Amino acid sequence: MTTPAPTAAPAFAPAAASESASAPPTRTRLTVDAHALAAYRAAARTRLDAPARPGASPAHPFVLAHALAQHTVTTLTAADPGFTGVVHLAQEIHTHTPLRPGTDLDVTVEVTAARRENRGTRLALTTRLSCATTGTTVASLATAALLTGATAATPFGTPAPAAHPGTTPDAEPAAYALTLTREDTAAYAHASGDLNPIHLDDHAARTAGFPGVIAHGMHLLALAAEHLTDRHAAGEPSRVTALGARFAAPVAPGTPLRLTLQPYDRGTVVRFTLATEAGTAVKAGWAHIAPAGAGE
Repeated sequence: MTTPAPTAAPAFAPAAASESASAPPTRTRLTVDAHALAAYRAAARTRLDAPARPGASPAHPFVLAHALAQHTVTTLTAADPGFTGVVHLAQEIHTHTPLRPGTDLDVTVEVTAARRENRGTRLALTTRLSCATTGTTVASLATAALLTGATAATPFGTPAPAAHPGTTPDAEPAAYALTLTREDTAAYAHASGDLNPIHLDDHAARTAGFPGVIAHGMHLLALAAEHLTDRHAAGEPSRVTALGARFAAPVAPGTPLRLTLQPYDRGTVVRFTLATEAGTAVKAGWAHIAPAGAGE
């Protein structure tokens, strides 16, 4: 899928960042592509069999929003001499209507909060994917990111607290062993359109402060979503109506991972974590599971 071009003023023009907290959101229009949906889901299902049922990955709304969100951040940091990079801290995805091939979507990204921290500026971004024909919301996303070294944006707003649903466990957690290879990471990069060289080139990764290439955090989240779809949603991805997690540590390809899944509240929520021998990589993960037939 080609990168869409923004159709409105940036959410944060550099000159306006210190003057106003109400700059207009960025917007673009795109069409959901059947090949892109299938390619992304295949890349997300590392080491899993072909899906039992067709449908978009529960993580795919992030892919549709990524290019515009990236443009928004690039615009915000264009005049900031201290900016060195973006660290994806947390992600929530709420899917209200399953993604259908051929649907025209309007994508809107808005910076809703900025907070200064020791390492830079923490941003909260809110994204909405809506049907271009009816205006109804198809998906909404909440993203937390750290702009390392960035200091030019004036702090405003208050980031919303991260969700962590699920009150009563239904069973003991179950653990599964996973490993992503460099080839898996490269396949995910091309299917998602996130070709950041820290995921593909050792030199670029070392320049950014990593020992070598690292897996995409969203690859880990998408892979967890596929596992819980198979095990807790009867293989029906549209039943995973919401998904969230916090990214705690980078993972190098080839590192053994342990995925832990635990159902809560009569199977309506699944909590998950991903960990390596060194510690937790993805924490406070959760997914809402709709009843059978609800997402069709």
